[in-house]
Amino acid sequence: MNSKKSKKVAIIGSGFGGLATAIRLQAAGFQVKIFEKRDLPGGRAYVYKDKGFTFDAGPTVITAPECLEELFALKNKKMSDYVQMIPVFPFYRLLWDDGYIFDYSNEDEKLFPQIQKKSPEDVAGYKKFLKYSQEVFNEGYTKLAHVPFLNIWSMVKVSPQLLRLGAYKSVFKTVASFIKDPHLRQAFSFHSLLVGGNPFQSSSIYTLIHYLERNWGVFFPKGGTGALVQGLVRYFQDLGGEIVYQSEIEEIISADGAITGVKTRQQQIWHCDAVVSNGDVFHTYNDLLKNNKATRASSRRLEKMKYSMSLFLIYFGTSKKFEKISHHNVIFGPRYKGLLEDIFVNGTLPDDFSLYLHAPSLTDPDLAPPGCESFYVLAPVAHLGKLKVNWKSEGPIYAKKILNYLEEKYMPGLQGSIVTQRIFTPEDFKSELNAHLGAAFSLEPVLTQSAYFRQHNKDSKLKGLYFAGAGTHPGAGVPGVVNSGKATAGLVIQDFR
Repeated sequence: MNSKKSKKVAIIGSGFGGLATAIRLQAAGFQVKIFEKRDLPGGRAYVYKDKGFTFDAGPTVITAPECLEELFALKNKKMSDYVQMIPVFPFYRLLWDDGYIFDYSNEDEKLFPQIQKKSPEDVAGYKKFLKYSQEVFNEGYTKLAHVPFLNIWSMVKVSPQLLRLGAYKSVFKTVASFIKDPHLRQAFSFHSLLVGGNPFQSSSIYTLIHYLERNWGVFFPKGGTGALVQGLVRYFQDLGGEIVYQSEIEEIISADGAITGVKTRQQQIWHCDAVVSNGDVFHTYNDLLKNNKATRASSRRLEKMKYSMSLFLIYFGTSKKFEKISHHNVIFGPRYKGLLEDIFVNGTLPDDFSLYLHAPSLTDPDLAPPGCESFYVLAPVAHLGKLKVNWKSEGPIYAKKILNYLEEKYMPGLQGSIVTQRIFTPEDFKSELNAHLGAAFSLEPVLTQSAYFRQHNKDSKLKGLYFAGAGTHPGAGVPGVVNSGKATAGLVIQDFR
């Protein structure tokens, strides 16, 4: 090619994966334009504001800040030039239906006494689990998270290490081999749910999240996750990149087996040399490439794959504060395995819950008016392919059940204090985010859908088509999608160099 500057790249979607790819490509001299369907950037990391409250819509647990810091370092900047990151302690408060509470963090002087008090024999087991988690982190994250798996040989090469670490076992089975106490088994196995995986089905590779958090900590951006997104957008624009809002892509255009441009719903065409889709992988093939014969097989293959659970969310602001609650709270219901089976296997809407409750104004009081508190609560639910529910009518009823439970167990006087409230259902994941089956994390993170077996970062049939985000390697979660951006940008640079 004559000059990198002449090469244009369209990025579909401004989630963390899209932004990470866009920044890397713009920094490398490409002309990059991001097309965003909604009126604000962030994809799942959207922001709602109402009555003085600020609500992050999606990811709120920011881990592995080094992968974000790396983006700013490309042009000798620091993340702190654009956003302030605040460490959160404890990482999570874990609360059980029977009244047991466990504060989980990497502060050993606080962590080990809790394990000792609950189950003395598990102190040694936990130390062994931590060592195992570190090994998996070294193999699965440090070495492989940013490496694209484009052929079977790339997988064969790393298989011996992954097999040695028992990648074929589930997260829960692995944790249970080190830890005996039922509560502690749940405490150290729930992490795969953060990336859309059932601890009883997801590969034990996902235990690396435990070490990843212990290694770097858990952070929250001042101003919320939305402030981190805005910081990345400003940085991208400072590099000369362009982002357009309310510009949903209707079609990816190609000719002679190569990308030639994108067309928006407003029928505007932008000619480009490559497209990186940060949108849903099935939606990209099935809808945006519906006129392309070369990619039909990919669409059919993706339709047959397993998709992650969906989520039901309630965003609410209160006129009072609550004592039992920390910034990040994981609330375990009376059932663990049975509840996850209902969500992932049976596709039923259970009467009991496991919940994630986010209270960001504890770390950043500016996210709520004085004396008030900002919250969101999330319940994993089956995706639309498994659970046939009319969420328009069922949503408010289900929200009421969840709020009743929170009020009864953890937040006395909750419902009388709610100043603002909104819900987001699996149907909204489908309509707002084009998520296939309303799956909140795209493809389910099971071993047979990981690395080489996941959607590749680059399409093999259509020249100039690439993917970044939850549906491609390495998978969901902020570190996952940011690393997918690194893998994908590397391929684009290599192909057009």
